[in-house]
Amino acid sequence: MAAALSCPVLPLASGCSVPVLGLGTSHQGGYSHDAVVHAIQNCGIRHIDTAKRYGCESLLQKAIKESGVKREDLWLTTKLWYSDYGYENTKKACLESCERLGVEYLDLFLIHWPDAQVPGRSNREVRAETWRAMEELYEKGLCRSIGVSNFLISHLEQLKEDCVITPHVDQVEYHPFQRPQELVDYCRSRDIVFEGYCPLAKGEALTHPSIVQLAKKYGRTPAQICIRWSIQNGIVTIPKSTKAERIEENCKVFDFTIAEDDVEVLNGLHDGRHVSWDPSLVV
Repeated sequence: MAAALSCPVLPLASGCSVPVLGLGTSHQGGYSHDAVVHAIQNCGIRHIDTAKRYGCESLLQKAIKESGVKREDLWLTTKLWYSDYGYENTKKACLESCERLGVEYLDLFLIHWPDAQVPGRSNREVRAETWRAMEELYEKGLCRSIGVSNFLISHLEQLKEDCVITPHVDQVEYHPFQRPQELVDYCRSRDIVFEGYCPLAKGEALTHPSIVQLAKKYGRTPAQICIRWSIQNGIVTIPKSTKAERIEENCKVFDFTIAEDDVEVLNGLHDGRHVSWDPSLVV
């Protein structure tokens, strides 16, 4: 078995440290047992990101067992779907996710989406109630760290007013075309670690002329350029793949550095497009 990837970690306000590179999983054909086992055993990946909504928590339990890596050596993130928001529902859903994953605790538990969709109640009210349950799960040690996903500054500001514990993480879409720097800066100012999903813009970034050109310059692939750029910008980066060779490629990003002026070129590609959900319409 390969040793763990020599992957840097970022400290969280919870006192834990998260590996800056993770493996994302998803639904709709976005899960491969062999790929997850390969990532853990042969690529040294220790950070796995999933969600109840993806429907693969129980599949991950099998892959983790097969990998032979100890639970305490892994960083497991899952997410609470809006159908489980609310105080009691959140606590129940956390226990159910733990059961499906075959673990006694989560390294990170995230509120997946800011829109609660509860008739007759404001999103803010439901988010605050849900977060109170998250705080309790954290205090009990069932979740080593807690956070949110797809939350913008307005959502975080409301949470700040309504609750006690600041989220340890905000996981948001981040790639060369969607670089929400104001949100990144806001998170840093409040000691919230920013995690970025869809670092390859669902493949759209891989054919962009500037990215292809930089890949040639550095003797790398466009995917490696995007992932390295994201990590150099201080973002915990979670590419998804179901192919062993792609996961290997995505992990080979710690033995080169993109020059500052080339980072600026990539920073300049931001055009505001989303390849995933756009939370800006959620109040």
